[in-house]
Amino acid sequence: MATFRKRGDFQWQVQIRRNGYPNLTKTFNTKYDAESWAREIESKLDRGIFIDYLPSQQTTLASAIKRYKTEVTPSKKGWRAELSKLKILEAHLGDYSLAAINSQVVASYRDMRLRYVVGETVIKELNLISSIFRTAASDWGVTLPGGNPVQFVKKPQRSKGRSRRLSLEEEQILIKFAKSYSSFFPWVIVLALETAMRRGELALVNWSDIDFKDRVIALTDTKNGESREVPLSSRAKAALESIPRNISGRLFDMRADSITKAFSRVCKRANIEDLRFHDLRHEATSRFFERGFNMMEVASITGHKELSMLKRYTHLRAKDLAKRMN
Repeated sequence: MATFRKRGDFQWQVQIRRNGYPNLTKTFNTKYDAESWAREIESKLDRGIFIDYLPSQQTTLASAIKRYKTEVTPSKKGWRAELSKLKILEAHLGDYSLAAINSQVVASYRDMRLRYVVGETVIKELNLISSIFRTAASDWGVTLPGGNPVQFVKKPQRSKGRSRRLSLEEEQILIKFAKSYSSFFPWVIVLALETAMRRGELALVNWSDIDFKDRVIALTDTKNGESREVPLSSRAKAALESIPRNISGRLFDMRADSITKAFSRVCKRANIEDLRFHDLRHEATSRFFERGFNMMEVASITGHKELSMLKRYTHLRAKDLAKRMN
């Protein structure tokens, strides 16, 4: 049954109570609009076709992001990077209610962001929007009038993978200047090139993770959440045997972001341009293929779950392949 209450000179509040349903309350500027809404809702309740969209209409994306940051983001490995993305989403779309964010709104956001960042970044942001809506629907009980709006939006094309290769001459120069930076940083570079380990993986390796007898490093905390064993080349094993142990138990007493900053400084001192630390993983992967490892073998070393992603990291030198043609 609907009850009406006048609130001030220009507002009417209507409340509908029905057994088996939550109390429904909405405010209108005129009594006519309040009565019209009440008739429509009660008709749907009578026919058993009522769906409550009020939570999606009353919940802004900003408030959903606030809850998402508390309940979902902390459990992710890349939580720091996700916080930055959430801040951007809130700045551009935070004032919209979840019900008001449709495919057109998302597409407009996509087009706006593509003017400033590459397609890969926009894809990650769209995936994050989709995750927020999916969580709201499945875990928070928010019914979305049009479903998840991201599913109807065309994703931008992924940018072409970087093809930056590290020459042997550059490698020697890099190692030389790394020695002048710190006594152990050259070994960080060598292990990255010999194992294709990510910076975060290198930063988390403990001495107890290394099996010198079987020549493997056991990684239990990886980007994709799956553990793997990384085989060690003779050069990698020799590098590990040269590194002094520290009291922390870590192989390298450095955070992942510190590795990136240190690498940038070394490249600048060495006058090596357009080279990122992640390019060493790319280089290592390419070298594995050039040594004759097949796709599955390389994937087991690098930890790539999708072979399509592995191809993007692989840029083989034609002259090296030519030697294997005969």
